[in-house]
Amino acid sequence: MTLMIGKNSVVGINYTLTNDDGEVMDSSDGRGPLVYLHGAQNLIQGLEKQLAGKTVGASFKATIAAADAYGETDPSLIQTLSRDMFRGVDNIEVGMGFTAQGPQGQQHIVVTAIKGNEVTVDGNHPMAGKTLHFDVEVVSVRDATAEEIDHGHVHDGSHHH
Repeated sequence: MTLMIGKNSVVGINYTLTNDDGEVMDSSDGRGPLVYLHGAQNLIQGLEKQLAGKTVGASFKATIAAADAYGETDPSLIQTLSRDMFRGVDNIEVGMGFTAQGPQGQQHIVVTAIKGNEVTVDGNHPMAGKTLHFDVEVVSVRDATAEEIDHGHVHDGSHHH
């Protein structure tokens, strides 16, 4: 019997993620398939929708709008801070990442501009506001165990986040 991907399927996929310019942003190449629990929000929504009902051996391309991926860019997460906020960092450069305490706990911010004493940081996910292009191959499908369903993720001894 061929298992179709649905809620509580444990699915292994090989994938390559590219942006609108065709640059590879992420890929399972050389890391082995990404194994995830379907329906537990471990994958971006748009990709889960495309995977539903597929079976082992299926390959497809999916173009996923930002709203179904990492969300639109949130302007409130872009802030200009004074350089004094970065005490102990001698050399601040554009592209540097910091972990800051935000209202929702730990938040990753990236420096996007520096002008005199002002440092602009962006707390959006690097993929926010971007359309994602996936090339996906389904390599395994099985039913999740009760424990996996309970915990909301796969127990296979390897943790991909």
